[in-house]
Amino acid sequence: MTPPQLSDLAELVRAPAALSVPGDVVAGAAAAGGLGPRTAGLAGASVCLYWAGMAANDWADRELDAVERPQRPIPSGRVTPGAALGVAAGLTTAGLALTAVTGGRRALAVGVPLTAAIWAYDLWAKNTPAGPAVMAACRGLDVLLGSAGTGRTRAALPAALAVAAHTYTVTELSRSEVSGADPRLPAATLAGTAAIALASVAPAVGRAMSVRQATSAHWWRAGVTAGLAGWYAARYGAAQTAVARDPRPEQVRAAVGAGIVGLPALQGALTARAAATGTGLATAVGLAVSAAAPIGRRLARKVSPT
Repeated sequence: MTPPQLSDLAELVRAPAALSVPGDVVAGAAAAGGLGPRTAGLAGASVCLYWAGMAANDWADRELDAVERPQRPIPSGRVTPGAALGVAAGLTTAGLALTAVTGGRRALAVGVPLTAAIWAYDLWAKNTPAGPAVMAACRGLDVLLGSAGTGRTRAALPAALAVAAHTYTVTELSRSEVSGADPRLPAATLAGTAAIALASVAPAVGRAMSVRQATSAHWWRAGVTAGLAGWYAARYGAAQTAVARDPRPEQVRAAVGAGIVGLPALQGALTARAAATGTGLATAVGLAVSAAAPIGRRLARKVSPT
């Protein structure tokens, strides 16, 4: 049997969507004051686990996709079910191995539950009421993975909750990709997006205002955080507003895509706000993380992130 083409595998794992993944680890590391060489390795492990989840998702949904999305790699015959499952298992093994090598036991203490949550979502929770919460837990744990090994995991909890809340809104919307949405749903997720953006900005601005002799650097860092959070809210919010006006499936899919490829802007804001505690490195890294958003939008035109 002819092995699948690289382009088919890229579609299977929704390769462009992985640009939204390293920012989880970076935001967690920044919040815990642990940005460094280890962060890159844990980000790579996170990408492997994300791609594994995408492949497992298509394997689990192969019969449903044959009806609703026959163009997907498995129902179209471009990737066999066995190959998809093998990709998922291989990437899972690679992700856990990289986690262990890079972060040791403390990282594995987060990586193993993260892996379990990913597979639980694909094989069980996805089509249940618990689906959005389990997916949100996956992203929250991914942020905490970045803080693993620093001994300051608690400091990363606010960033983890922000990313988890965003993920919850995207997952709720994604459940209406085929049938279309009740207009009340995008209205609710839009309110959530606004709250997430405000909560992301408040600590940085509050820090700048509370410093008796705030310097231009304090306000620069706060401004970068606010700008990135505003960018996130504007992009994702516009897509949700479009769904509220026209809840057809294609609009819902566009909003889900916007939520996925727009996440780096939120991650960048969460990373940059860590600079308000005194490290300018986080500001630069936050801007770098946010650069994945426009790149992801361009790549999403070639390979769907949903």
